[in-house]
Amino acid sequence: MSKWKDKTEFKKEVVKYAVKLDITLKRISIRPMKRKWASCSTDGNLNFNDELINLDKRLGRYVIVHELLHYHYPNHGKLWKSLMRAYLGNYENLEKHLSKLSNRKQE
Repeated sequence: MSKWKDKTEFKKEVVKYAVKLDITLKRISIRPMKRKWASCSTDGNLNFNDELINLDKRLGRYVIVHELLHYHYPNHGKLWKSLMRAYLGNYENLEKHLSKLSNRKQE
């Protein structure tokens, strides 16, 4: 399991994927979030849960790509799913793992 060194490394990964997806970002924030792993706004602001820094990089990438794709595709339709698969492969396994972590967090 490979974890992020720090917030800077995580933010660089966000920028890398934003460039790949042709998305202009205004601000990337990493902060405590109780109920979500991330959120995005239409004006280019991204917020990530600070707990992601301590998780496996693959889970962080899942959250990064998930949020960035919402800039062009607001729902989880067929196109969104096919793009998730194109960028992350079998993303469903990552999604399940992250969901289990979320459930434990809420207990």
